[in-house]
Amino acid sequence: MDFGKVITAMVTPFNEDNQLDLFRTTELIEYLLENGTDGLVVAGTTGESPTLTPEEKIQLFEHVVQTVDGRVPVIAGTGSNNTQETIEFTKAAEAVGVDGTLLVTPYYNKPNQLGLLRHFETIAQNTQLPIMLYNIPSRSVVKMDTDTVVQLAEIDNIVSIKDSTGDLDGVAAIIEATDDNFSVYSGDDSLTLPLLSIGSKGVVSVASHIIGNDMKKMVDLFNAGSIEEAAALHRKIIPLVKALFMAPSPAPVKAALERNNLQVGSVRLPLVPLTNEEQSLLHHALNNYSK
Repeated sequence: MDFGKVITAMVTPFNEDNQLDLFRTTELIEYLLENGTDGLVVAGTTGESPTLTPEEKIQLFEHVVQTVDGRVPVIAGTGSNNTQETIEFTKAAEAVGVDGTLLVTPYYNKPNQLGLLRHFETIAQNTQLPIMLYNIPSRSVVKMDTDTVVQLAEIDNIVSIKDSTGDLDGVAAIIEATDDNFSVYSGDDSLTLPLLSIGSKGVVSVASHIIGNDMKKMVDLFNAGSIEEAAALHRKIIPLVKALFMAPSPAPVKAALERNNLQVGSVRLPLVPLTNEEQSLLHHALNNYSK
């Protein structure tokens, strides 16, 4: 399964009452597809998955699939810390036509490596969807070891991993030990180029909401052998990426989209909008980037 090189972890647009807004979702999708996005992750962390109801998620998946209409892969965030619940929800997402699923490492109940292995094996046995694993210990507390990822990569429909560990040695070991059909994506915008340099496929990006074409250009420059140009663009991107994560995501990127006249609404509690000071810092970073 080729998910593309720049996959946007899409925010979930809300209306003024903080309810799911499918009209704004359509506008956002069209904007992203016109600006460097090769694929969409829907209802992931950036999509505020913890505060979306199962019904809202399925409604969102169905709408995104219909709107995209096969133009790019649609990857549904269906993972949780409950294996059976994840299976049932993944089947529901599969039924509305998504192209793949993103499965986060189980949070809070802190399984060991054998538990992680069995969790993902069991889900894979119960879906035909291509699976992208999501290793993010900063949020889930648990970290999948390299050996666990390598074992899971042997399963036919576990085809990819979004790595947000910051462990370049671990990522290199995974790439070295898996075949070419298994792809690794950076889960951190700021590590996109470093991970490309050791063999990753691309990035699952938040910054691509704002600078999608430049994220795509950087990947393309690297793949074309224009390393110095790619590195220069990487250095330009870093300050903006830091600004987009100055507060819990997706509050900053939603504010940046609104500033760019893309209406996506606010965030749901327990997240809160940016303060006036944070807004000022974000606008300063956006203005500097545009110079």
